[in-house]
Amino acid sequence: MNEDLLEMPLEDEIVGEEEGAPETVPVPRSLVPHLSETAVLLDIDGTLLELMPTPREVWVPPGLSKTLNRLLARTNGALALVSGRSLNDIDLIFAPEQYPAVGGHGAEMRIDPDNESVDSHAPPMDRELKRRLAAIAKLSPGILLEDKGYSLALHYRLAPHAEKAIYAAVSLIRADLPNAPIEILPGKCVCEIKHSGFTKATGVRELMTREPFKGRRPLFIGDDVTDETVFGIMPDYDGLAFSVGRRAQGVQGHFDSPSDVREFLAHLLDDERDAALP
Repeated sequence: MNEDLLEMPLEDEIVGEEEGAPETVPVPRSLVPHLSETAVLLDIDGTLLELMPTPREVWVPPGLSKTLNRLLARTNGALALVSGRSLNDIDLIFAPEQYPAVGGHGAEMRIDPDNESVDSHAPPMDRELKRRLAAIAKLSPGILLEDKGYSLALHYRLAPHAEKAIYAAVSLIRADLPNAPIEILPGKCVCEIKHSGFTKATGVRELMTREPFKGRRPLFIGDDVTDETVFGIMPDYDGLAFSVGRRAQGVQGHFDSPSDVREFLAHLLDDERDAALP
């Protein structure tokens, strides 16, 4: 990656409405095709679940697992969570339920929750590099370190004043390793470092070649910068993309909050039930 980290957008520049983004409207359910023809793809943090001060504080609201299970059945298995979190972390959040998922920003994928087989698309991050990056957490109390195996995240929601110092420190390390195959992902109060060569979009592209997702029209909902790679490929599948909390480029509509997303998903099931009534 040749781009200077110091020139990358910081958190306060990426979470609001994008300059020049088209005016979008609240999502009409009529846009969504029949669930038997749809692949439902959902980000987790900030999309299905509210963001919390620390990654471990997120929780699954009552009724969400029931909605996801019903969607999984109605789509004949073509529902997947698409997250920067590892598959193990996803399973811990939704325990005891397990879902098809793309984890680690596309680094790993599981199609069948009943099958322990996991497709891995990236090696674990170099241990010495991870050690150097982890030391950045000592810059200020409140910086939280999250080791995802394929990536490392520095959360500063509890230390917003440390944002520029974090990116400056990462930039210095990156300058020492100009040929290292790593990529920096700025997000909502988080700076994440991962292997280059895979993204949520590459994971979704692979997912869409597999049954039962193959040949369906994808519906993807996401909220953060890392989800924009998936927004960008939705036209290749005649897919639908919706953003949460901000009006992003290339989406058909937006939701104000994760609670709106959960309500929308529940209503998709209600709409199909009503359509089936005589």
